[in-house]
Amino acid sequence: MAIKKIRLGDLLVNEKVITQVQLDQALVEQKTSGRRLGASLIQLGFVTEHKLLGLLAEQLQIPFIDLSNFPLKAQTVQKLSEIHARRYRALVLEETDSDYLIGMTDPTNIYAIDDLQSQLGRPVRTAVIRESEWMNALDNLYRKTDEIGSIAEELDDALASTDVDFSLLEVDDDLENAPVVRLLKTLFEDAVQADASDIHIEPEEKKIRIRQRIDGVLQEQVLNEKRIASALVLRLKIMAGLDISEKRLPQDGRFQIRIGDHHVDVRISTMPVAHGESVVMRLLDQSKGLFDLASMGMPSDIQKRFENLIKKPHGLVLVTGPTGSGKSTTLYAALKQLNQPGKKIITAEDPVEFRLERINQVQVNAKIHLTFATILRSALRQDPDIILIGEMRDQETAEIGLRAAMTGHLVLSTLHTNDAITTAMRLMDMGAEPYLVASSLKGVLAQRLVRRICSHCKVEYKPDENDKVWIRSQHPEAIELPKFYLGKGCHHCHQTGYRGRVGLYEMLEIDQATADALRRGDPAGFSAAAKRSVGYKPLLDSALEKAIEGITSLSEVLRVVEAAED
Repeated sequence: MAIKKIRLGDLLVNEKVITQVQLDQALVEQKTSGRRLGASLIQLGFVTEHKLLGLLAEQLQIPFIDLSNFPLKAQTVQKLSEIHARRYRALVLEETDSDYLIGMTDPTNIYAIDDLQSQLGRPVRTAVIRESEWMNALDNLYRKTDEIGSIAEELDDALASTDVDFSLLEVDDDLENAPVVRLLKTLFEDAVQADASDIHIEPEEKKIRIRQRIDGVLQEQVLNEKRIASALVLRLKIMAGLDISEKRLPQDGRFQIRIGDHHVDVRISTMPVAHGESVVMRLLDQSKGLFDLASMGMPSDIQKRFENLIKKPHGLVLVTGPTGSGKSTTLYAALKQLNQPGKKIITAEDPVEFRLERINQVQVNAKIHLTFATILRSALRQDPDIILIGEMRDQETAEIGLRAAMTGHLVLSTLHTNDAITTAMRLMDMGAEPYLVASSLKGVLAQRLVRRICSHCKVEYKPDENDKVWIRSQHPEAIELPKFYLGKGCHHCHQTGYRGRVGLYEMLEIDQATADALRRGDPAGFSAAAKRSVGYKPLLDSALEKAIEGITSLSEVLRVVEAAED
């Protein structure tokens, strides 16, 4: 293929897209910043990316490809190593029997094209792609799966060939190139790149299973090198300051790592299982910062009502839902809004997930009997305005929190309940007096997280007959069924059809009717009064609205329904 050499600046001036003065200014900026000329021109606002790439494609007589809708395949893309893909800002888009189609952000780089042909061993055809889409595709398609497997094999070989005393790892400072350290480093890099919330390491009889929780769902990789499990666990224990000689009892700890620009707080839990020790690590990316209520995706009416609740001078406000439903995120967002110089805020948490300025955060430590109840008693003597209790787990904690709310403090806390209505009854089941609950509880926010449909592979979906019957039972007044959508899977969402999550919310404010029912200890009366209260809308309705809006799928809605029914 004849490859043209084009001077980009001269081309843009000749086509009267920019002036010579603008080109000279961009060249000066390019020398200062080190960016490519095209990026400098776009940054200075002299030309749009679309105009620039369209003109390049026209002059070179090659296609301009929009990667956001292009059916990329990981197997094809990975024909080119990640090192060369990054060096030349290129991606393999298609493979034929005779050549490859390569997308490049700078297809005028003749030397890069020559080297790509040499690396791939076939002729290449080029296409122009956007740099932003190239970066996104690169991060999605070049996962660390192969690298993890390769290092695991290397570590397994090392374990087989030498009788290693792993206790020496505790004092050995020269570990940068040790296979176990490189394997963990790669594992963490892959998890951060995929935005995983948890990493599970599970040893079995003849293999080790590594799973990552992404958007609430586990994705796994199986390694056949079973012997590496003990080395991984040992090194993680050392990093977390745990007892490396104790393998019979569960242990908990934490440590911090830095992956690129990400500062990640890792909470680790070990547990003895049949074939070794299972490890689960929760990853908290401190560099992302805290959400605020306005950016959490709450419906505007619920956000306004929740903000009014947390602005009250006293009372108990609860956020409820199962594990992993985003309760802590909501409470931290509330604290962020309440954190003012004129307010004294004390928290009792297990564990402290994010460090907050001006807020007195206390870590629960059962080993020294520093429980939620113990912290609360001391906190009330510290003249607080606002108290956050990480979780109401027992009668003592619940009663202290309720009495604090009744004596002039705003108390925020969480409970593990399925919906807002059952929350008040749960407090009484825990042993709290009905009059205390009725007097102190001001409102409950129940929430769930459901997966968002990937915007890049979203297609219309026709519900089956069972789904239609269920939908009509929820909306009998509907004349015709709304449209529903799902994701068919693409490189943007790792073939899952989902990317990211969105919250579902159910808000219940305690009014006179619900408070009277609580005082009587009347569950049926409370439930009936709650459903009649102003602004109450069940979680199910919120989920169905998100599906009708095309934000989530019907299967995600049904998952929420099944969880609520359980």
